[in-house]
Amino acid sequence: MNQSYSININKKEENKQKIDVAIIFYRAHFLSGNTKPIDSLSSALKKQNLSTIAIYLSSLREADIQAELIEILQKYQVNLILNTTSFSVAKIGSESNTKIWETLDIPVLQVILSGSTEEYWQNSFQGLSPRDVAMNVALPEVDGRIITRAISFKSVATKHPQLETDIVIYQPQENRVNYIAELAKNWIKLKKKKNSEKKVALILANYPNKDGRIANGVGLDTPASCINILRALKVNNYDIQNIPENGDKLIFQLIEGITNDLEMTSQKKINQYLSLEEYQKYFHTLPLEIQQKITNRWGNYKQNACFTDEDEIQEQNLFINQNYIPVSGIQFGKIFVGVQPSRGYDLDPSLNYHAPDLEPTHHYLAFYYWLKHIFQADVIIHVGKHGNLEWLPGKSLVLSNNCYPEIALGTLPHFYPFIVNDPGEGSQAKRRANAVILDHLTPPLTRAELYGELLELEALIDEYYQAQSLNPSRLKIICDRISNLIKETKLNEDLGIKEVNRDSLTEFLTIADGYLCELKEAQIRDGLHIFGQCPEGRLLRDLISAIARFSSYNNLGLIEAIKEDLNHNQIPPLLRGVRGDQNNNLLRKAKEDKNNESIVEKDDLENIANELIEKLIKGEKAEEIKLGKHTEKSLNWIKNKLLPNLKKTEQEIDNLIRGLEGKYIPSGSSGAPTRGRSDVLPTGRNFYSVDIRAIPSETAWDVGRKAAETLIERYTQENGEYPRTLAISVWGTSTMRTGGDDIAQIMALMGVKPIWDGVSRRVVDFEVIPLEVLGRPRIDVTVRVSGFFRDGFPNIMELLYKINQYLSSLKEEKENNPLAQQVEKDTQYWIKQGLEKKQARERATYRLFGSKPGAYGAGLQGLIEAQNWHSDEDLARAYLNWSSYAYTGTKGVSQPEAFEQRLKQLQIVLHNQDNREHDLLDSDDYYQFQGGLTAAVRHLQGENPTVYFGDNSQPDNPKVRHLQEEIARVYRSRVINPKWIAGVMRHGYKGAFEMSATVDYLFAYSATTKSVPDFMFTGVAQSYLLDEKVRQFIQEKNPWALRDMGERLIEAHQRNLWMNVDTNLLDELRGIIHQSERIIEGFGESSL
Repeated sequence: MNQSYSININKKEENKQKIDVAIIFYRAHFLSGNTKPIDSLSSALKKQNLSTIAIYLSSLREADIQAELIEILQKYQVNLILNTTSFSVAKIGSESNTKIWETLDIPVLQVILSGSTEEYWQNSFQGLSPRDVAMNVALPEVDGRIITRAISFKSVATKHPQLETDIVIYQPQENRVNYIAELAKNWIKLKKKKNSEKKVALILANYPNKDGRIANGVGLDTPASCINILRALKVNNYDIQNIPENGDKLIFQLIEGITNDLEMTSQKKINQYLSLEEYQKYFHTLPLEIQQKITNRWGNYKQNACFTDEDEIQEQNLFINQNYIPVSGIQFGKIFVGVQPSRGYDLDPSLNYHAPDLEPTHHYLAFYYWLKHIFQADVIIHVGKHGNLEWLPGKSLVLSNNCYPEIALGTLPHFYPFIVNDPGEGSQAKRRANAVILDHLTPPLTRAELYGELLELEALIDEYYQAQSLNPSRLKIICDRISNLIKETKLNEDLGIKEVNRDSLTEFLTIADGYLCELKEAQIRDGLHIFGQCPEGRLLRDLISAIARFSSYNNLGLIEAIKEDLNHNQIPPLLRGVRGDQNNNLLRKAKEDKNNESIVEKDDLENIANELIEKLIKGEKAEEIKLGKHTEKSLNWIKNKLLPNLKKTEQEIDNLIRGLEGKYIPSGSSGAPTRGRSDVLPTGRNFYSVDIRAIPSETAWDVGRKAAETLIERYTQENGEYPRTLAISVWGTSTMRTGGDDIAQIMALMGVKPIWDGVSRRVVDFEVIPLEVLGRPRIDVTVRVSGFFRDGFPNIMELLYKINQYLSSLKEEKENNPLAQQVEKDTQYWIKQGLEKKQARERATYRLFGSKPGAYGAGLQGLIEAQNWHSDEDLARAYLNWSSYAYTGTKGVSQPEAFEQRLKQLQIVLHNQDNREHDLLDSDDYYQFQGGLTAAVRHLQGENPTVYFGDNSQPDNPKVRHLQEEIARVYRSRVINPKWIAGVMRHGYKGAFEMSATVDYLFAYSATTKSVPDFMFTGVAQSYLLDEKVRQFIQEKNPWALRDMGERLIEAHQRNLWMNVDTNLLDELRGIIHQSERIIEGFGESSL
């Protein structure tokens, strides 16, 4: 079985028989003598004064091997494992198999022996082959291993004299070996140091680079979460002083100092800085290639705009004698809270047009150098999704010393509180920045309900239907009131109806009634999550209700369970047990026709569910409530599984503290808990994603196929013909979250389906669906992939390319295969443009596009924020420049002409959303990808394409809406909903931040898609800035956000995006802007 291969113990440790690092590798390497990487790693660790033991074994999955390994490592009190074996001990969805790691309770660093050559690695932006990604990255993450670097590559040692075949060995790469050794040293130092001696850096993201938008963290009250973390550090004996009273005060202290916002810089404190001389020494240690690139982009460091001169620093009463670089943040004893530097697009907005792979600034590198070498941080915590470090240019995996994330972060241990429903972007941090994720709960969700005029309109519609049969004489009065409300609310515009008159009112009300029900039942966020805190009271009840509504393979969702029991005549005991005598009306309704499934309204079912959940939360005994069997089973699951897991939310903080003590962080699955993924709970774990070889899953195929059919049906109904061409944006995080819904939909649209392996259920190929079975023409699909999708799913990139190549050569009737028809046509076009036939054919078949290899994003955020655009052409040009790399599998080449040719032929732009834990006005990603693509098509074609938004939040019932409809739905249910506004107002500065972000994203969607009507800007202005209570809140908690919103609305008017607006309203907004500026100026002066 397994035995020690080598034990190297420093003499001073020999008597103690303690070992710092265990290296685990395959027995086959030992037997073949292929141990150079292990030898090299052992030597490098020894140079770091670390004692090592190298252990070979056949497999980590065998129970007897695990037992012996535990015995050996515990005997020597090993502090850290460097594992070079592939795959995982645990299976996806079954983390219980990680007992070996939990027993050892030490960090496990995944060290990769690459199956490719060093030349491939050096020249590849990918870094690893698809096979290596699956075996050595994605699957090891399931164990909670920390992904690091490749330390060796395959090389031909000699030829076998008899067999005349190459003898291949693993050749160590010295620089990468040394990196791992230093990383191991820092992890062990973290474990051995006393808490009171450790220095910890908490870093807050800041984009856009404004003082009103510090502490990004999707779904997270990041400032309040920081306070929770600081208090936990204090309790655990870290040397921390003067913790701010709350998150708002923390942010105000940060803004008193230098930040990324260049406004009033001379009036701000400089709490710490790096001397230019020190930075100069550091800069010259960087690889020459990197020095040259940064100098070419940003000039000499002495000329950089981020530096402050001696006079300015002396004004702050700091004794210095030369130039310095300010570092944004505050030191609380040995704990530092800092603001992550900007990427640099704010310093030169023109870079948004042509620099998708922008090098970090001198100031950026200086910030992280200061953390590592001046502050001497032992560990870095980036708080909340997400910062920009993991998105810096470089390889997508197994980085080199020329990759910017490594240059900035170095070898520091790295922790990252991150929302549990975003495995893709979290995986980016794990794979490119060695991050240990501490996943956190999503914000509480609640039903949107109706409010104001919408609530009044619902009551009038009910009154209208009653009057039709009971009192027809009242109809005219009711109709007049309804007509007036429709005009005031512009509800007809939501539904694409230009005008509602007396003749069309009845038909409109039928549609409007269903629409109001949809708005009322919509799930929206009710405030934000605070790290380590479980929601309480109504917030907890509503969150449980949102999670428990989904059925699983062995358990009905709570609403369905109640409905099922009601329909089986179990309603009387159920209702009496919950509500007593207060349910007479509902009870009477149900008794009238117990077999009518729709007799009980959805609202009544929701109310029953909420009251049952409240009883569980209060701890009332289940036997006191007489339940039907389905309801009882669902409630037992809530009581015994869901509620206890939610109550464990405090382990988010607990596990962070454990991680800072050099202990193992348990792994856990990731996904959207309110989309049937309750298995992601409890949070506070180091989440993993999926087996990329199993995408799309069979479940995803069912969803994607239905979504494709729904889209085709809607387009055909509206246009009288089948769609021929479509473009879709695909993100890595949604692919991980759903198992590949979008990929399945693409395949279904094209008329192919996956082939799964019989045992593993991994996708091994595809099959073409015959046209007679398909029953319609295939659709020519262009795919714009995100940078992370390109990096994380190389196998899917290859599969999509393969499908495209096959279908484009398939001999079918032209009208039934638009892809083949268009390829043939475009091949002739490119031949006429001077290309050889082979090149012309290749260019004609491009359908898979993305950003430049090693770069990320769609190019619009910085442009919108800097207001550095004048027309559709500017927006389109930026998007095209960031998106026009054609991918033939994993290889990308610049093909702007081919990309433009594709967009000129598009009929449909599609983007999908798979859950309701966020919406399209929550993130810049939606407008950048869908909006940017729409703007590019409009620029090239002269008009908007059909723009659809797919809603796959209910997998059994996918929907597709026009983008205008989706924006209207979000606007009504969340954006101006007093319930949502009250929720974010509980969170002070960050709540105002959320409002400001919503205004920005609404504006950006209007700029890119022209899909935001005037009344929405008016409604936002009235709800946020002109409402006295809300305005006073924003002015007190975040005056920078108040000014930003006012300026953004004025900009919307100036750009003719908001045309029909009262001049008095504009004057009020200008007054609010001026008032905010006076407050901000006073704040700046008070900080001197």
